[in-house]
Amino acid sequence: MASGLDRRSVIVTGAGSGIGRAAALAFAAEGARVVLADIDADGAEMAVKEIEEQGGTAVAVAGDLSDQTVVDQVVATAVARFGGVDVLVNNAGIMDRMSAVADVSDAEWERVIRVNLTAPFLLTRAVLPHMLQAGKGSIVNTASEAGFRGSAAGAAYTASKHGVVGLTKSLAVMYRNQGIRANAIAPGGTATGIAVDLEDGAHGPAALGPYFGNVGRVSQPEEQAAAILFLASDAASNINGVILPVDNGWSAV
Repeated sequence: MASGLDRRSVIVTGAGSGIGRAAALAFAAEGARVVLADIDADGAEMAVKEIEEQGGTAVAVAGDLSDQTVVDQVVATAVARFGGVDVLVNNAGIMDRMSAVADVSDAEWERVIRVNLTAPFLLTRAVLPHMLQAGKGSIVNTASEAGFRGSAAGAAYTASKHGVVGLTKSLAVMYRNQGIRANAIAPGGTATGIAVDLEDGAHGPAALGPYFGNVGRVSQPEEQAAAILFLASDAASNINGVILPVDNGWSAV
């Protein structure tokens, strides 16, 4: 089945590297017009250049996506340049320090929740009027194995990704009769540049360590991007509210 993504307007966050970059390139290769949003301006611009060199259409918007002003700029750019928003990929995220609850600082908690959960909420809220007016739209969130279990990350990251799962399912129910689908991927170990700043001797990393033997093969960003592309495409037209593990069976262990 054809993807139906040709000439679609797509926003991808965290598009300057890793899964987001791979997804942006994959959408562009299908003929979509892509807004690449990332706090890393250079990374986003380099990805845009690569897309354009391959004959695609893309534009970068740099900024912190937990800032409403940046969110508004991203959506306004998609509407002005490409006529609307057909697909939103909420992919941008940060790791915590694998901290146990008793050790999580206010700053760590608030930053991780703000970037991983509040930013997707803000972007989704901003694109919904455009999707509702068009009578269609697809939202794909990047959750995590940490959205299924308590043994894949620290307290802040785990709570944020459980929140992404809940947000995805709520969207699917609330808007399924208005032509809007919401799904998420749940990556396992993936070769990206996301950083984990571990504190030596902290309880969280020590408690979690024994569970990481179940991770299995580390995936490439392109494997995650392929799942995002599928969920956003017309090939997944009757798939809504699904949290799709892309983890080489980790969630089955």
